[in-house]
Parts: sequence; C-alpha cells; structure tokens
Amino acid sequence: MTFFIALFILLMQFLWKYIDDLVGKGLEWYIIAELLFYASSTFVPLALPLAILLSSLMTFGNLGENYELVAMKAAGISLRRIMMPLIVLSVIISVVAFYFSNNILPVANLKFKSLLYDVREQKLALDIKEGIFYDGIEDYIIRVGKKENDEKTVRDVMIYDHRDNKGNINVTVADSGKMELTPDGHYLVFFLFNGTNYVELVDQRNYKRDLPQRTSHFRENFKKFSLMDFEMSRTNEDLFRSNYSMLNLNQLEVAEDSLIEQYKERRSEIAPSLIRSMYYYTRIDSAKNAKYLAEKDSTTMNDTTGMLAGFNKNEKMEILEEAAQKCRRQRETIGFYTDELQRKRELIHKHQAEWHRKFTLSFACFVLFFIGAPLGAIIRRGGLGLPVVVSVLFFVLFHVISITGEKSVKEGAIDANYGMWIASAVLLPLGIFLTIKATTDSPLLDADAWKKLFRKIFKNKGGK
Repeated sequence: MTFFIALFILLMQFLWKYIDDLVGKGLEWYIIAELLFYASSTFVPLALPLAILLSSLMTFGNLGENYELVAMKAAGISLRRIMMPLIVLSVIISVVAFYFSNNILPVANLKFKSLLYDVREQKLALDIKEGIFYDGIEDYIIRVGKKENDEKTVRDVMIYDHRDNKGNINVTVADSGKMELTPDGHYLVFFLFNGTNYVELVDQRNYKRDLPQRTSHFRENFKKFSLMDFEMSRTNEDLFRSNYSMLNLNQLEVAEDSLIEQYKERRSEIAPSLIRSMYYYTRIDSAKNAKYLAEKDSTTMNDTTGMLAGFNKNEKMEILEEAAQKCRRQRETIGFYTDELQRKRELIHKHQAEWHRKFTLSFACFVLFFIGAPLGAIIRRGGLGLPVVVSVLFFVLFHVISITGEKSVKEGAIDANYGMWIASAVLLPLGIFLTIKATTDSPLLDADAWKKLFRKIFKNKGGK
C-alpha cells in the first residue's frame, strides 16, 4: 500500500512538471497511459526504499501501540526473532529490486525517454481562433475573423501562402467559407466564397520599380492543407539505446571500457597536436628576426628586455598585437581540448555511477528496513500520522545524501566506489544503533525518561 502511495505521489509530480508538454496536442488516451506506465516504472528506485521504510515503521508501530510486542516479549519471544520473518522478506525484496534495476529499469528508461521525446516534439493540435494569425500549418498563415457556432462556417478569411519562401507575395482573402477535415483526418479543406487572390510578380524585370501584381476574383474556391505534421511519429529507439541509464551491468562494463580506451587514445593525440600548435604560434618572422639580429651585437643577444628596441612605434604595436592574437588562439585551443577531455571523463563517471546504482537500490531497501522496524518498536505509533513524518524525514536525509554523492561522482570529485555508497554508509550505523536500542527496550524516545535525565543532570549541577 505504501509503495503505491509513494509511486502515485511521484507520478503526480511528473504530471505537474510536464503538463505543458501534454496538454493541447490531441494525444490519444493510450499514448498518455503508456507514458505514465513507463514513467511509474522509472520511479520505482525512489518509491521502493520509501515504501519499505514507511511500511516497516507502521507495522512495528502498530504492534507496539496495541501492546502486541509487549505480549510477545512476555511470552519469551525476542524482538530479533519477531523481526526475522520480515528480515527474510526484506532480503527477498532486495534481490527482486536488484533484478528490476538491472533488467527491467533500463528497458523502462528507454521506452519512457523515447516516448517523452516524441510527445514533447509533437505539435499542438489544430486550433484556429478568431482574430489570431495561426502559423501551425507549415508554409501557411491563416487568419479567421469570426467562427460561427457550428465551428465550420467562418467569416473574413485571410490566407498567406509562403511555399515560395519569398515573403507575403501570395495572399487570398474571402468574405466567408467553410473548413472541414477529410474523413481520414490527414487534410484540412477550406471552401472559400466571394474572395480575391493577390500575387506579386516578383520574378519579372524591374519588379521593385513597377511592382507588378496579378489579381484574381472568385465566387468559389478551395484550399487543402496537409495535417501530416500533427500526427504522432515515433523516433527509432536505437538512437537512445546507448545512453548510460538504459544499459545493464554487462553493457555498462563494456561501454565503460570502450570510453576509457577512447579517452586514453584521444589524450595521447592531443599532446602532439598541442606541441605542433605551440611551434606554429611561437615561430618568429624571418625578416623581423634578421632586422633584429643586424642591429644587435652578440653581447646583447640574451637581453630579452630589449627585443623591441630596434623597431619603431608602429612596428612595435604590430608585433605586440600579433603576439597577443597568437596567445589568445593558443589559449582557445588548450581550452577546447580541456573541455573535450572533461566531457569524456564525465561520461565515464556517469557510467560508473550507473553501475553502482544497480546495487545501491537493493542495499538501501535493506538498510531502511533496519531503521523503520526498530524505530516503529521504539515510538510505538501506527497509522499514517507520526510514522509518515518520521519516514519522510529519514528518506529526505537519505535522498539528499544520495544525490550529493552521485553529483560528486559524476563531476569527478569523489570516486564512485565511495560516492555512490555514502548514503548507505551514513544510515547503516544509525540502523544498527536503533536495532540495539529496540532489542534492549531502551527508552530512546520516551519523554518521561528524558525529563528524568535532565532533572538528574541539573540537580547534580545545582548540588555542586
């Protein structure tokens, strides 16, 4: 129950984020349903750890609130033995989570991101409004002055034809008309009445001086516009398949090895290229060098501070400007190569982070169970009140640490072996501590116990 609640909340967040890309495009219901299904599959890595934390806390909170834990402990059953069936269940869930993360999640990411790309690229549905120039149909701009109640009869129609890419040289104006879709929905047909077509003859000689124009009057006319661009087209999924989030463990290892080899090869190519460019930019012009050598004797050859002494002011300015340009070009070249290598390193780090993510999801489920179960036994509160608040606080802490570690890994600040596991490493000691306190019946969250402790501390200080 908690899993589907968390999944629903994350799905609603997705809808609010992409609502502008979904509304007004005339998408079929099954396309929206397919998109939501794949989106919900990609949210499992977030929803499952939260669900395990909340459900374990609620379960043991209910047992503690109804004194069932007290009854079992009075019968000689320890908390560890009470937790054992759920520990086995959490291990099974962790194994299933690993299988999902390695085999199902890459496929779900591929389907989701490719479909989301197609939906975002989809044009808005045909919607010609009164008094507004509509440019949704390629090569045409349509303006309708008024639409009757039947949504077909239109008044004061103006159509600009831009198929020749020469501006507004072909304009059709009509008093009234009807617009209808063909039965297959592939074309929009305008039946126009009592109108005029104006065409500027720009291909004739002396056009700009004479401004020739052809005018045609008509009682009835029709224009047909293709609506094929409004149909949903699917992009080839192979274009997205190489993304790191759409690969399993074996594919990630192969891709990472290939990227490392490419990085090393490219780095070995850059060094000679920089040396050649340095040689090119640091060569001295032979004529200027000859002039300098002729005016300097051998005793002052090493005096670099006077290298420009033999030139006039204009020549000095020219030499300095040329030197500054060469330095700027060299700096741009070095910056370009540095950015290229940085992008390659970041891509390698992303593959490494994705490889570790396959395991961190399973381990996170196991760790959060050992936080929720003993914490529920300690606070002894069930339902959706206090357990939800406590679960959200712990999950936010876990999520913030995970995101921080993952971002540091992708930027290369921390090794993936440490950064991707930092959240579990921080919460695992807390889970062990809470389990120990719960099994020893420690009054960790008992307000009366804390009051007695503080009274004893202040009393001792007062006595001293």
